[in-house]
Amino acid sequence: MNPASARPYRGVFPVAPTIFDDRGELDLDGQRRCIDFMIDAGSNGICILANFSEQFVLTDAERERVMDAVLKHVAGRVPVIVTTTHFSSSICAARSRQAQDAGAAMVMIMPPYHGATFRVGEKAIFEFYRTVSDAIEIPIMVQDAPVAGTPLSVDFLARMARDIAHLGYFKIEVPMAAAKLRDLIAAGGEHIVGPWDGEEAITLMADLDAGATGAMTGGGYPDGIRQIVDPFLAGRRAEATVAYARWLPLINYENRQCGLQACKILMKEGGVIGSDAVRHPLQKVHPATRAGLIEIARSLDPVVLRWGR
Repeated sequence: MNPASARPYRGVFPVAPTIFDDRGELDLDGQRRCIDFMIDAGSNGICILANFSEQFVLTDAERERVMDAVLKHVAGRVPVIVTTTHFSSSICAARSRQAQDAGAAMVMIMPPYHGATFRVGEKAIFEFYRTVSDAIEIPIMVQDAPVAGTPLSVDFLARMARDIAHLGYFKIEVPMAAAKLRDLIAAGGEHIVGPWDGEEAITLMADLDAGATGAMTGGGYPDGIRQIVDPFLAGRRAEATVAYARWLPLINYENRQCGLQACKILMKEGGVIGSDAVRHPLQKVHPATRAGLIEIARSLDPVVLRWGR
């Protein structure tokens, strides 16, 4: 059996934003408060340095500073997934080994891509993930997301799960995610250790019905996502469905209106962090959009809006 199955992770693992001050500099004290809130709000684990963490606006040195600060501050309270995506096989392997040595529980990696047109074929992708696996002893999560622009067939993903030692988790964010999750579980069997939902939970119920055992959402309201995932995994689907209907307006507003800024806006509004700044050339959402997000959130009373007050 794939060694990645030795310690399966399940539940809600939201993506933590990277916290900046109003000048756009790293705010590591704010980062630590963000992490404390996410743990207090019920996160089963946390993912850092993902696209929703604005990893693409960080220098390599800043990535290391954020990773070290978060892993030291978490100090084993919850498992932490570190995103180590890079086009180069050797650099991705080195990043992944560094994350493991710093205390990461898992690494998440997109297939190699650069810009709109630089892609490689399945043979090179397989060798890429195998290179990373050979360098580490912790699980690898494949992030199957449209941003990479790289088609990853079910059969290919299942083959990687069977043949690459530490690769057994899959965050599926492509269109028709539930169908792909269902087919992947059927094709890969016990080698599919972690079939996970993504994309801010916009397809969460369908993905859970298809067999998803984990959810990687935005970091603003893990308590709300737990109200859906916990009863579902415990066999109480009707309760999960009611909870999903309750939280869906906020999930939809995050996914369709605010994107990666939603959790920062909610964290600032609730006193968790001092600034919801994003780095240029990203632009802040319109004040009316911000107000709409907060209005919907207040009707649900998430922990984020009262944690820092």
